[in-house]
Amino acid sequence: MKYSTFMMPLHPPGRSVTDTLQEDRQAVILADRLGFSEAFVGEHVTDSAEPVTSSLLFLATLIGETQQIKLGSGTLNLPNSHPATVAAQAAMMDHLAKGRFILGISPGGLMSDAEVYGNLRNDRNAMFVECINSVLKIWSSEPPYNIEGKYWNVSVKDTMAVEYGQGVIMKPFQLPHPPIVGTAVAPFSQGVAEMAKRGWTPLSANFLMPEWVKTHWPKYVEGRTAVGAVADPADWRVAKSIFVADDEATARRYALEAGGPYHFYFKQLVRKLVTGGGRGNLFKTNPAMPDSDITPDYVTRRLVLAGTVNSVVDQILAFREQVGDFGNLVYACHDWMDPALGRRSMELFATEVMPRVNAAIAQERTPQSPALASAT
Repeated sequence: MKYSTFMMPLHPPGRSVTDTLQEDRQAVILADRLGFSEAFVGEHVTDSAEPVTSSLLFLATLIGETQQIKLGSGTLNLPNSHPATVAAQAAMMDHLAKGRFILGISPGGLMSDAEVYGNLRNDRNAMFVECINSVLKIWSSEPPYNIEGKYWNVSVKDTMAVEYGQGVIMKPFQLPHPPIVGTAVAPFSQGVAEMAKRGWTPLSANFLMPEWVKTHWPKYVEGRTAVGAVADPADWRVAKSIFVADDEATARRYALEAGGPYHFYFKQLVRKLVTGGGRGNLFKTNPAMPDSDITPDYVTRRLVLAGTVNSVVDQILAFREQVGDFGNLVYACHDWMDPALGRRSMELFATEVMPRVNAAIAQERTPQSPALASAT
């Protein structure tokens, strides 16, 4: 199993933006050194708690300071941008990264972003589909493009002068385009099936109950089967909030209790997704559960894997047993309230937890000899 990282990122609003941007950069640089395979970074324009306003701009600052890690937008919120902007900027990022780029996309979930861009009452799922379809058409065609849609049109027919380069939108470094990853949030997400039909791969969100995470795999199988392809668990990324410490007391205090950065994270999400977004279903396993019971304490203790190395190994294996096999465990980065503990957790996760997890998975997959099988 590979391991990657994902950050929204989310910090206490009172912190210095200068400091949090550098902290987030250091987390990705550390992840690269520790062998994380991918780093996804989100973006929002109207949230002081999530101060990365452009994931592509942020990731571009990391190209020269990382060696092997692939850099992913996590995500580009497509209803908020013209398709020509997305196509041109993502292509440039792909060239700058020389193919170490993953295009992560979504309709976006922050209501204040939707309002500021004027699409709060639009069908943002429809806008999302139109935008990515137009982006792919731009990359697969030549000027004048002449792409007509409900929300955007793309054409340079009146101004193109191809012999001078005018009117040409850049194509990506990776052809026909970078790998496309879609964030999966909804239980039984039909979007996962649609992504699978198109050869895109899902990333299941870290703020979704395990009971709902496991519903994504059958939808991925459904989509791949519909186009005559075989679904490979290696293509499924699953994000999880994880904290590893040298002792259980520190793990509980930092990752599970009020006042810690994980509790802060889920307090923010409960406010934004439940109170402000009507998405309480993400945190319920019983539809009859009232929204008032979805407290930060409840969500944090249900969704965070925290403890010493041995404890977290056991929790990851139990989680995998619950949701099914997947190929990439995505470590969700949280605010480094204590930088030493934040770094230590990532180091323990990469150097001790994941080798033991992978050893257990390898043992599980190794066929037993007849003699050993009969003895057991």
